[in-house]
Amino acid sequence: MKRLLFIPLVLFVLTVVSADPPYEGTIFIDADIITTTDPSTFVDAIYAGQGMRTMFDRRVNDWITVNAFLFNTTFDDGLSCEIQVNPEFGSSDSALIEAETYGLEIGRLPTCLRNDVETVWIHLGTEPFGGGNNNILIHTGQAEFYVEDGILEETLVHEASHTSLDAYHASSSGWLDAQSLDGEFISNYAQDNPNTEDIAESFLVYLAIQYRSDRISEETYQTITTTIPNRIQYFNEQNFNMFPIDSSLSLSPDLIPLIFALHQNYPNPFNPITSLRYDLPEQTQVILTIYDLMGREVTQLVNTTQEAGYKSVQWNATDMRGKPVSAGVYLYQIRSGEFVQTKKMVLLK
Repeated sequence: MKRLLFIPLVLFVLTVVSADPPYEGTIFIDADIITTTDPSTFVDAIYAGQGMRTMFDRRVNDWITVNAFLFNTTFDDGLSCEIQVNPEFGSSDSALIEAETYGLEIGRLPTCLRNDVETVWIHLGTEPFGGGNNNILIHTGQAEFYVEDGILEETLVHEASHTSLDAYHASSSGWLDAQSLDGEFISNYAQDNPNTEDIAESFLVYLAIQYRSDRISEETYQTITTTIPNRIQYFNEQNFNMFPIDSSLSLSPDLIPLIFALHQNYPNPFNPITSLRYDLPEQTQVILTIYDLMGREVTQLVNTTQEAGYKSVQWNATDMRGKPVSAGVYLYQIRSGEFVQTKKMVLLK
């Protein structure tokens, strides 16, 4: 259960920065703030061909212009962006894997952090991620290190905060007042870069204590809330759209899906259980069927009328008789009125 923190600002006026920050950088505090089991708003990344795009590449620390693989990417809260994949990945199929991988992860971020994300740049390399310029910059070798440490999603929160929050809040009087009232910083990184990193360093821990307090220790909770209470209060006052982090928002009539959508299953590949998510903007008859690559029906997971909303069903890799199926590639297809969509998934044994 989340614990909302509402603190009178006047109780925390400090005149001198007297304490060292409790953390070096906030992305390292806890790997479970957002995980791969959390919902994603990612709908699809549709290949749109190749086109010349100018992208920043940290490997050369400069702008490059390349004939990038382009993907029109949509999310079920109505947002969209163009994912631009460096042609060094070799083929549109390889680029699609990258676009879907990071589209899914970016979809786990709250709407407020994706509002200004217009493009995503994806390169090889082990250089750090980046945010700003209406963009998120990803180097896939570094992403592998983040995945190993369990902090890929936390890193994306940090970078997307630069993209969608800095321009509106970093220089605002309310934020500067909150900085002054707190009198200290949550991390050394924020303290060393108060004008450019404090928003991004603080937002992740705000998200943790307000929406993921059950995933962090009591000590961590107390450290955050006593170090930057006025910044937390400032964030609370902004009424950020935190969907899908705040799952209660999915029950709001204002957040009924805008379009029909079938999402990529997760996990994929899987063994033996995977979840299939789909979005219904209206009440409708839904048929969700599993096929093998020969087009033969394996089983039917859904065949009923359902209300509008965000839906999910699991498949346990069994056929219509309840017998386990063999490893391989399977298709899953949704039919709802005129809407028909099919995706692939891989079962491992």
